[in-house]
Amino acid sequence: MTAHNILHSETEIRARVDAVAQEIARAPLKPDFAVAILAGAFVFAADILRALAREGLSLPIEFLWLRSYADKRTGGEISVLVGPTEKIHARTVLLIDGVLDGGHTLAKAKELLLNAEAAAIITVVAVDKLRADAVLKADRALFAGTTGFLIGYGMDDAGTARGLPYIAAID
Repeated sequence: MTAHNILHSETEIRARVDAVAQEIARAPLKPDFAVAILAGAFVFAADILRALAREGLSLPIEFLWLRSYADKRTGGEISVLVGPTEKIHARTVLLIDGVLDGGHTLAKAKELLLNAEAAAIITVVAVDKLRADAVLKADRALFAGTTGFLIGYGMDDAGTARGLPYIAAID
């Protein structure tokens, strides 16, 4: 595996997941459905949904499967492999993703959900890089301003490192 620097430990992630779940559960607009973007959000989605359930907010979930990288590090056209179902119609959706870089994947997911007539969309990401040129900003993020090519906690390097329990940047 490529050398990497741990940016956010397993303990830090757990604490932030719990804090963000509390924020979501206490907000005036609460989600009543969750949609996670595959493949990068699957680890975070499991953690945030369990934390929300501990806060008394147990959500049904479905998945969007979008592919946004032509190769491991360069952005490409976003392909929709699996889109939303009719179950999100008129629902307030918690849209979950792993990392918000340029925001194109999250923007495409929001567009798909709005076209499927979601009532409202609340976005949450594990990492928002806070790029000035991002096409949108997440409503909530575990970590903001993290830079570099990220691996772990669902994020990968050409299919590897998704299972790491921490978030790291590749050297």
